[in-house]
Amino acid sequence: MIDMAALNAHVLYQACTGVQERQVDFLVELAKELGDSHVSEKRHTRRNCFGNNLPHPALAKGRSVRDTPWQCQAWSDGADGLLGTMCQKAAVKHPSFQMPPCDYKPDSYQGMSKERLLEIRKQNCHPMTMKVTYYRQPVFIHQGHMQWLWDVDGKRYLDLFAGVATVSVGHCNPRVNEAAVKQLKHLWHTTAIYIHPQIQEYAEKLVSLLPEPLKVVYLTNSGSEANDLAMLMARLHTGNYDIVTLRGSYHGGSPLTMGLTSQTAYKYPVASGSGCHNTMCPDVFRGVWGGSHCRDSPVQAIRECSCSPGHCQANDRYIEQLKEMFDTTVPHRIAAFFGEPIQGIGGAVQYPKNYLKETYKLVREKGGICIADEVQTGFGRTGSHFWGFQGHDIIPDMVTMAKGIANGFPMGAVVTTEEIARSFGKGLHFNTFGGNPVACAIASSVLDTIAEDRLQENCAVVGTYLLTELAKLRDKYEIIGDVRGKGLQIGVEMVTDKVSRKPLSPEAMAEIFEDTKDMGVLIGKGGIYGQTFRIKPPMCIMKDDVDFFLAVFDQALQNYLDRR
Repeated sequence: MIDMAALNAHVLYQACTGVQERQVDFLVELAKELGDSHVSEKRHTRRNCFGNNLPHPALAKGRSVRDTPWQCQAWSDGADGLLGTMCQKAAVKHPSFQMPPCDYKPDSYQGMSKERLLEIRKQNCHPMTMKVTYYRQPVFIHQGHMQWLWDVDGKRYLDLFAGVATVSVGHCNPRVNEAAVKQLKHLWHTTAIYIHPQIQEYAEKLVSLLPEPLKVVYLTNSGSEANDLAMLMARLHTGNYDIVTLRGSYHGGSPLTMGLTSQTAYKYPVASGSGCHNTMCPDVFRGVWGGSHCRDSPVQAIRECSCSPGHCQANDRYIEQLKEMFDTTVPHRIAAFFGEPIQGIGGAVQYPKNYLKETYKLVREKGGICIADEVQTGFGRTGSHFWGFQGHDIIPDMVTMAKGIANGFPMGAVVTTEEIARSFGKGLHFNTFGGNPVACAIASSVLDTIAEDRLQENCAVVGTYLLTELAKLRDKYEIIGDVRGKGLQIGVEMVTDKVSRKPLSPEAMAEIFEDTKDMGVLIGKGGIYGQTFRIKPPMCIMKDDVDFFLAVFDQALQNYLDRR
């Protein structure tokens, strides 16, 4: 005998999670055969959660039950209908928040089935590809436009992670697309052994946005490659070997940069990064010391302190830790200090306001050069400045960049001084794809778009609004320990409670993460313990997008607490 309650629950689950309509039709027919008098094939219509009736899905075979923007749809013969009743119950869990409108119409997906895509991914792609695949129910992305992504079923998502803080000016931004197509029609590839206009044009445009004496550019293909090259340059120039980073940092996954990266999840049991050392991260929320007005952000940590205005005791303590590391761990002379202006994968961790300024002074006294890793913070994302280091009132000796530099096209760069560049000239270094004409044309268009569309200003305005509204959710929920960041480089750290600051479990994080995705928003995760939600969207998002996300995130948090 078939359990009708179990069947009904299964129908509800399938109807509200994007199953194909022919499967729901089968379940409805099965329910009818089992004698459920509520189901009537002649009368049931597809009704969204706003009460609008649409034609029976048999008229639109092959489409997904859950059409954007509605998050929960089913067929009902009235308020007391089987599926209508279940849809109402589902709405408690996934209310159908109105997704902001989008005039863009994606192409209909005509490729492999999701099952076949996943089968190939498991069998023919490296196992690491599956290991890093987000979500219990993966998202099969088909197309993108600005801040929006569509999956193969046509469902629309608000992208607040931007391909890991990489899509700077929007997916398939029309202006950038035009520049790419134009270049593709002229010249796809040649190397730096020949002179082509694009590399010179881009180098000149890029250095115009950096302070003196940062005027020499070397183009690469990724952030890891840029940081790898920066390590080599620093050692050659100083004649020293040891390099210092902060715990919780991420600077790449190559054999050399793995040593800079200070997170166990990205380490392998092999010799890597010889001469790399880390010091205590001055995290004013999770760290040993902190306070309520330490960082350069519209939102401060909720920790109390007794600091007088303009003086941060936590900063003093963390600088003491750095000095102790210099006294005990490294030689008298070092090669470099690597630091992200705001930690990225570490969870948007911000430091006390003067920490990097004092650190740079100490590093230079030890003979080292100072390197700003702007892979995630660069190109206006922090809002107040074009480069993250400018918010700390410092000028590094070298800047590395990637990700947003070309809106997702593979590209990176190292910018340094003429003096350091000359030291690198003692040998011969060649990069086949660095400075590729297409990459340079795209990156040049990205700079133009940031300026013409005033995206840095948008980051400041929209990011500040998002941060202050997230702070209200922090005050509402005990499980939100900290909200931090600048512009559109934001972290929301989750805890079991605000007193202990114990990280929320991976299982709990996954529940909230999955729920947020199911309601139409994609965000990221980070932090040493995977306890921080990372919000780093395309820099073109608007206030209406933020409001939609806030409603979804609020509901996902409430859903988690209700289940608990």
